[in-house]
Amino acid sequence: MGNLLRLLAREEGTCFSPQRYDLFLDFENAQPTDGEKEMFLEVEAVLKKGQIILSEISQYRGASKEIREAISNPGEDYQEKARDAVFPLVQQLRRYYDFSLDIEKVVPKILSQLCSGSMSPTQHLEKQQALVKQFAEILEFVLKFDEHKMTTPSIQNDFSYYRRIVSRHSLSGSISDEQDLFKTTESDEQISSALASHMSLFYAQPTPMLKVLSEATMKFVADNKDIPVENTTETLSTMASVCQSMLKDPDLIARFMREETYLFVLRVMVGLVILYDHVHPVGAFQKSSNVDVKGCVRVLKEQPSSRSESLLNALRYTTRHLNDESTPKHIKKTLLAS
Repeated sequence: MGNLLRLLAREEGTCFSPQRYDLFLDFENAQPTDGEKEMFLEVEAVLKKGQIILSEISQYRGASKEIREAISNPGEDYQEKARDAVFPLVQQLRRYYDFSLDIEKVVPKILSQLCSGSMSPTQHLEKQQALVKQFAEILEFVLKFDEHKMTTPSIQNDFSYYRRIVSRHSLSGSISDEQDLFKTTESDEQISSALASHMSLFYAQPTPMLKVLSEATMKFVADNKDIPVENTTETLSTMASVCQSMLKDPDLIARFMREETYLFVLRVMVGLVILYDHVHPVGAFQKSSNVDVKGCVRVLKEQPSSRSESLLNALRYTTRHLNDESTPKHIKKTLLAS
């Protein structure tokens, strides 16, 4: 509580003026130091799993057709066809949920590296670029996963149907376990009632990975009383400001070796604003905020709509404090204007 009050008192007296950063974050080629290598390899293994998950969820076909037919036709053939379609998808959804637990574990470890010690946020970003790059990749994963989830309603519908049929057969006493109901293989893991409840809560969220990320960050702040809370919030805001400066500086943009890096930095900037808004007690939109939201929105609106619209929507609909009464009207107007 003392850290929180100190942060609020500090920022109430601060009138935000956008600060320009000339720091270049090498998101393409940053390599870990010997002291960072163990942490780097642990996070790298998680990120590789994340790429597989993004590939899978982007192609998620769902079982809407089979479910509709099973609901309309009570015959066992249709019921079995729906079960056969749904079960492998539920195993897939379980892997996504399990991966969220990996994110939950690894984020505090990275934040501990980037927010502790005597270095300023800018020094951390400059000297620990490999870990900064990995944190940025986690942010990008979260945005991409949640975007796919929000545009794929069959994910939640498939899991809801799965829970209904398991519950119905359990109550009727017609099955003793999941293996009696579904055609399982040795590699398939049964989903306990407790796990199914956790998964249901996870997929009920419009942005489940963002919730995991923000809660992991807030837990890191709460569990590490020796690290001032402003170390974390200022690291997020400084990193967002550095990304914004990089996107506005032609000389820094010229250093990007791959065209997709520009879009990556855009996504990371937006992810940082959203995370800051979830973690900071009064959010990113107040006058005292260390995040130049208006400047970030301006950068986004300078992009083609194919690049910017989903990111603007993320700011509009997944932030926590945009619709607070205390949010300045010009910020709302700037962001909500098409």
